[in-house]
Amino acid sequence: MNPAPSPESPFRGKSCSIAGVGSFVPARVMTNAELASLVETSDEWITSRTGIKERRIAGADEFTSDMAFHAAERALASAGVTPDQVDLIIVATITPDMLFPSTACLVQHRLGAKKAMAFDIEAACSGFVYALEIGRRFIESGSVTNVLVIGAEKISSIIDWTDRATCVLFGDGAGAAVLQHRPGRRGIITTCLASDGTKGEFLCMPGGGSRIPATAESVTTRQHFLRMNGKDTFKSAVNAMVAVGFEALEKAGLTIDDITLVIPHQANLRIISAVGERLGVTAEKTFVNLDRYGNTSAASVAIALDEAVTTGRLVRGDLVLLLVFGAGLTWGSALIEW
Repeated sequence: MNPAPSPESPFRGKSCSIAGVGSFVPARVMTNAELASLVETSDEWITSRTGIKERRIAGADEFTSDMAFHAAERALASAGVTPDQVDLIIVATITPDMLFPSTACLVQHRLGAKKAMAFDIEAACSGFVYALEIGRRFIESGSVTNVLVIGAEKISSIIDWTDRATCVLFGDGAGAAVLQHRPGRRGIITTCLASDGTKGEFLCMPGGGSRIPATAESVTTRQHFLRMNGKDTFKSAVNAMVAVGFEALEKAGLTIDDITLVIPHQANLRIISAVGERLGVTAEKTFVNLDRYGNTSAASVAIALDEAVTTGRLVRGDLVLLLVFGAGLTWGSALIEW
């Protein structure tokens, strides 16, 4: 017997649960001390302003699709699902191997998931939760049985290593989840997604698209690297994640005290602390791995979710709240019964 529809989704069919999770990060560790040899910075400066101590950097022959594949394999094993049972693969990324074909198609081929539909989405650091919502709707409709959702990034490939404001923040990695209907479980209770294109210039990469294609001039003027207005991004991130956090709780008829664990986007410890304070979340109920991985964009909450499960911070029946924010601007939340 299916659980009753949640209040915000009167058309809801089957419930959608996360049946398995997995993650992957490159072997290479870049410490703050190493960064200090590249730009004018220090471990103290980076740590005090961001909370980051180190990050993982993919090798020259290690790509977004490789990391996505490894995370996907682990998620499938966790869920007890074989590649031939996967109906849909969604990869959230802003650093695809190439503009086309999609990274999802590359992962599909490598997994041998021959019957799966596959496509990418781009919502920057919010990508995993956006992809989670798309996969959820496929499951609820009853049109598919198993959905593989992946957040994967090789952010190091678009970082300007001469820009101290951005190069200290980011790292590479991937996280994945398998979605399916599990009778008697609520699974994903509610999601809230939002965007504001008027603030797109806060965080962007100008070059590489049809507006500024690759030319000698665009390369010389460094148009193909990530750019960020840190102050405005910080303020927007805090306000947005707090708003969608409360919105998700209200839709579910819950309070923050009902939540077992909050997993915010791992962008900056000051942002995480500000969001937690305004939501009324204690540090003990907030999952943080930012110090070890930095900001891995679409992979951020996916990697954290896998670590929360594998370390026992989440067990069956717990309620977890995911909060994300990224370029676009985009932001969102997902409230899940584990």
